[in-house]
Amino acid sequence: MKETFVQYIRNLQNTITSTLEELDGSAKFKEDLWERPEGGGGRTRVIENGTVFEKGGVNISEVHGTLPESMQAYLGVTEASFFACGLSLVIHPKSPMVPTVHANWRYFELYDAEGKKVDSWFGGGQDLTPYYLFEEDATHFHQICKNACDAHDPSLYKEYKEKCDAYFYNSHRGEGRGIGGLFFDYLKATETTSMQDWYDFVTGVGNSFLEAYVPIVQKRKTLSYAKEQRDWQEIRRGRYVEFNLVHDKGTLFGLKTNGRIESILMSLPPHVQWHYDSHPEPGSEEEKLIEVLKSPKNWVNV
Repeated sequence: MKETFVQYIRNLQNTITSTLEELDGSAKFKEDLWERPEGGGGRTRVIENGTVFEKGGVNISEVHGTLPESMQAYLGVTEASFFACGLSLVIHPKSPMVPTVHANWRYFELYDAEGKKVDSWFGGGQDLTPYYLFEEDATHFHQICKNACDAHDPSLYKEYKEKCDAYFYNSHRGEGRGIGGLFFDYLKATETTSMQDWYDFVTGVGNSFLEAYVPIVQKRKTLSYAKEQRDWQEIRRGRYVEFNLVHDKGTLFGLKTNGRIESILMSLPPHVQWHYDSHPEPGSEEEKLIEVLKSPKNWVNV
């Protein structure tokens, strides 16, 4: 399974980066190959200062070795080793009319002291963070997510949509990071669902990503905007940073376990503002977004 999924994410990275380069029209992804001293490595690809995309990364990693003590405690195991691989991406467009997007799809294996595989699971998801709310875009993104879930089990979309709303939530602000999507973790084999079934599901979601995001970018990338709208985008980007550094488990785990700092902080946008006690004007488009973020909305019929 791990060899199969590694090949999948390598191919998917190629597909996504080539599509986004074509969509941008000017900038190209720069590739950075790196090795992890404890075992494994990765292939980071970053795009910057493009016509459409101000900053973005589409990264894959394949790492292995002794499980860090902090993760041993988290998983309730001792003297274990692991293998983990995945693709993680964050794209920050230049225009405030185009939403930021995040996605990752990952696979994990756990081994005992003798090297025998004792557990394995998939995780991942994809979510959208707009700065101005176009309801048809939110509906489109969620419909593609639902279609990917429904191809395997009609009950999955509702469950993973709710988990996404709960996870990507800035509790200290009382608002969601964005308008959600899908979030799932610890997808393990059961009596009714094999690991191959979960592989088919996770790769189905991964294959849906470009269909979910690219039409939105194409529709919004040429819209005009004012400096005030760019300022609002940068204020909202501050909330994005707050979530990643305060709440995101992956970011915090990486920072605490000697992770590769450039890959961990790749998700942060290049230009951000924090204003003291900032609030949008009543009745404005900015306030419209905030009201939606305060309470998760069902964008498609479940």
